[in-house]
Amino acid sequence: MKDKSKKIIKVLKNGGIVVAPTDTIYGILGSALNKKTVENIYKIRKRNPKKPFIILINSITDLDLFKIKIRKKTKGFLKKVWPGKVSMILPCPSAKFSYLHRGTKSLAFRLPKNKKLVALLKQIGPLVAPSANPEGFSSAKNTTEAKKYFGKKVDLYVNGGKIESRPSKLIKIRSGKIEVLR
Repeated sequence: MKDKSKKIIKVLKNGGIVVAPTDTIYGILGSALNKKTVENIYKIRKRNPKKPFIILINSITDLDLFKIKIRKKTKGFLKKVWPGKVSMILPCPSAKFSYLHRGTKSLAFRLPKNKKLVALLKQIGPLVAPSANPEGFSSAKNTTEAKKYFGKKVDLYVNGGKIESRPSKLIKIRSGKIEVLR
């Protein structure tokens, strides 16, 4: 496993794209801080360019990297649901991250519970992590399905067996009220 981790880290640090299990489903992963990698994932997934990706982080302090300011009440809520399978949409007005927020001026973040994934995030930094499928298709349940979708367009496939789970819950706080979007 250590050799596999080293390979994953090397690929991601060099701007590569990895299909791997996340804390929910198989994701197509790349550095959230590498604009070129993010654009490549949009192209590979044939994703609507106006829809931002979910970003995996290893701690609430990672939000500072994106110049995210959160209210005390929101921070309290995040501490209740994180780590976990909840992605939270937060305001991100910074033009520097327009390649991520795609003009929405907001981003969805998730702090996973999976210890191996969090350890990877601590070494790599935040990762975009959309589901491993082209837009409009079912999420890949294993690397065989992911390879059928993406072939050699992905730099590394990490086999985590068959995963039949649901995507994360997607939440937004609007006017002080919690809104579950998915």
